[in-house]
Amino acid sequence: MKKILPDLIAILIFVLLSFSYFFPADIENRIIFQQDSSAGVGVGQEAKSYYEKTGEHTRWTNSIFGGMPTYQISPSYNSSNSLSIIENIYHLYLPDYIRLAFVMMLGFYILLRAFGVSVWLSGLGGIVWAFSSYFFILIAAGHIWKFYTLAYIPPTIAGMVLAYRKKYLLGGILTTLFVALQIKSNHVQMSYYFMFLIFFMFLAYLEQAYKSKEWKSFFKSTGVLVAAVVLGVCINLSNLYHTYEYSKQTMRGKSELTQTGDQTNKTKSGLDRDYITQWSYGITETATLLVPNAKGGATVPIAQNEKAMQKADSNYAPLYQQLPQYFGDQPGTSGPVYVGAFILFLFFVGCFVVKGSMKWALVIGTIFSIVLAWGKNFMGLTNLFIDYMPFYDKFRAVSSILVIAEFTIPLLAVFALKKIIEEPDVIRKNRRGIIISFCLTAGFALLLALFPGMITDSFVPAQEMQALQKAIPGAQLAPVLTNISDVRSSMVSSDAWRSLAYILVGCALLYLFIKKKLNATYTVAGIVLLCLIDMWGVNKRYLYDNEFVPKDQTMTKFEKTLTDQQILNDKSLDYRVLNFASDTFNENGTAYWHKCVGGYHPAKLRRYQEMIEHHISPEMSIAAQEVYKVQGQMNLVDGNKYPVLNMLNTKYFILPVSKDKTIPVENPYAYGNAWFVNKVHYVNNADEEIQNTGKELPTQTAVVDATFKDALGAVTACNKDTLSKISLVSYAPNKLVYHASTSKAGVAVFSEIYYPGWKATIDGQPAKIARADYILRAMNIPAGKHQIEMTFNPESLQITESIAFFAVGLLVAAIIMFIIREFRNPRKESLNMKK
Repeated sequence: MKKILPDLIAILIFVLLSFSYFFPADIENRIIFQQDSSAGVGVGQEAKSYYEKTGEHTRWTNSIFGGMPTYQISPSYNSSNSLSIIENIYHLYLPDYIRLAFVMMLGFYILLRAFGVSVWLSGLGGIVWAFSSYFFILIAAGHIWKFYTLAYIPPTIAGMVLAYRKKYLLGGILTTLFVALQIKSNHVQMSYYFMFLIFFMFLAYLEQAYKSKEWKSFFKSTGVLVAAVVLGVCINLSNLYHTYEYSKQTMRGKSELTQTGDQTNKTKSGLDRDYITQWSYGITETATLLVPNAKGGATVPIAQNEKAMQKADSNYAPLYQQLPQYFGDQPGTSGPVYVGAFILFLFFVGCFVVKGSMKWALVIGTIFSIVLAWGKNFMGLTNLFIDYMPFYDKFRAVSSILVIAEFTIPLLAVFALKKIIEEPDVIRKNRRGIIISFCLTAGFALLLALFPGMITDSFVPAQEMQALQKAIPGAQLAPVLTNISDVRSSMVSSDAWRSLAYILVGCALLYLFIKKKLNATYTVAGIVLLCLIDMWGVNKRYLYDNEFVPKDQTMTKFEKTLTDQQILNDKSLDYRVLNFASDTFNENGTAYWHKCVGGYHPAKLRRYQEMIEHHISPEMSIAAQEVYKVQGQMNLVDGNKYPVLNMLNTKYFILPVSKDKTIPVENPYAYGNAWFVNKVHYVNNADEEIQNTGKELPTQTAVVDATFKDALGAVTACNKDTLSKISLVSYAPNKLVYHASTSKAGVAVFSEIYYPGWKATIDGQPAKIARADYILRAMNIPAGKHQIEMTFNPESLQITESIAFFAVGLLVAAIIMFIIREFRNPRKESLNMKK
């Protein structure tokens, strides 16, 4: 108990800090209304209702984009869910927001303890890592799964450290467990980025093995880690495999179209370079690591910044309600990446006082992270990675790779402080390096405080300038621009003075320690308090108590409106709704109640996105004009002007009539759930397929890629019987049942989104599904009366789940083995690894 008591105290402090930050919202049961989380609620409602009704998970939903797999909407698998017990124990069963801050601190603490760092320095590391501004911004934005993935990365690396320190079993267990938890958190992009840093650290251990000639232990450790990673991956095999298969069909996969867009802007994956690099950190914006408001902060009104408004001309008050504080290179931001002014100073000190290959791994990782975060502002390197680094082109928002720097900076800073505490004379021996570190941080902050415009060409970005020039007459514009510059420069200057003050106070504490006026305990405690006050204050700018509201208020977005109810009165089994009263392809509120043509998801099916661009968006404009022109009298509308919307069975339009009022308009031209066609027009490629879709009425002609010719029996002319009919008789998101009656064989098109995993039977016998009209399904139906079933329950699930459960069993066995070993010989494997 004596041995673990300091660790328990540190953990208790983490809990108390977490409660304190979210007080009083945490005890009042208030929550944040988070845009991304609410979007997830809307799109997941159909799957949730199905689970509540049947106790089974559906792998398909028709809520958005006509239909798509749920692999990236609600990736729930029984195998990975078995980790939930361990995960809840690790979270200490704390309330939601409390556990977020807690696990972020605890993970980095475990890493530093694995490195052999003392309890209190490890506590400092846990705090400064967890309170980096980006993480609290993630909480405010609702990017919770990204947050959890990042929280599990430090203890994953701790497993690596333990393995290379010859703690093979414990290192293997930690690596397996936290690799599994990372993947379960379902944000592969963050894990992918940290693979670069892990590679740099691996090279550091390789160099150490080379110098010490301890090749046997190095290869043994490496083998343990490889096995641990494989095991962690296998635990999540269902998630990983189906995400990988799904990605081929999404915007992350390569398009089959060859004649659209700027081909030089394309990548191997199909994502545009502009799309990948849209959120790129500005080169001078990197100064936010030291001064959070170096580029103004977040994209929120300037009027919300009280200090800035002291410089504002009251005549321009309405303008400052609209202009954002942020004036950097990105389209917008929820806040800057700030690692703490004094922590950044210690990082630079670490570059001089810390020795060994691990230091260089962290330094290289920091530079690597910063330069790649520049994205389009450093396109030579970015293009190199997009073109040649596997999977790099699958991810957007390259600025988020700065999470590596957020990790390496506090880690090397703690190593530097550890070195100073253990060897105070190291300051004197590296006086030149200390001066350089001081100049790079305190000196830069002082210059920025005195000359806030030194890192920006203008405090008014070009796009903002264009808007102001249109809105304000030329003679009146100059004083407005001058006042905007004064306001924004004051924000930069005041924050630079703030960072300078924290660095000076931190240096004063180190000076007192060197002069033996403070002992090590008080010095570390003072630095912990200093950094906590600094980073706490910055985080409260972006995640503060007023953002938390009573739970019942967060569901107002999904309250059933009169329009919703009127549409829901239609008890037809399946139809789609198009909402003209919202940002159709950037909201999921409509999906909570209806099956939608629109919706929002960053990984939508690629072919559907291409249909949005080529047909759906243009037809939406036409349909809106037609409907508004005749004031909703649909009998006066020419429905043939929007055939693709009709083939998507868009039965209802939601139209805005005022700011807070909408009305439903029934579209009588929607084609229904399925129909027989007169002929099949085979085409040679995707370009011909998308161009010909809708040229002839889809109810008469199905446009089919020639690769599906066999699936349709090479039928071309169908000459459908006027008495032939096909109707949907049973609906579930993952199972559709149709009754068909036709006097002769023919091709039926189904208003359902084509995806390779769907299986079909006709009267219980397997049947082939073809793709028609670029995104729909088609089948060859024999003459007579038939029951057609379509189901989505991929066979690969059973295989991957079996492997995953076996992997979970191995992990549990390893944990039991470790516990038994600890009881037999508690000194052999221990978390207390002081040098």
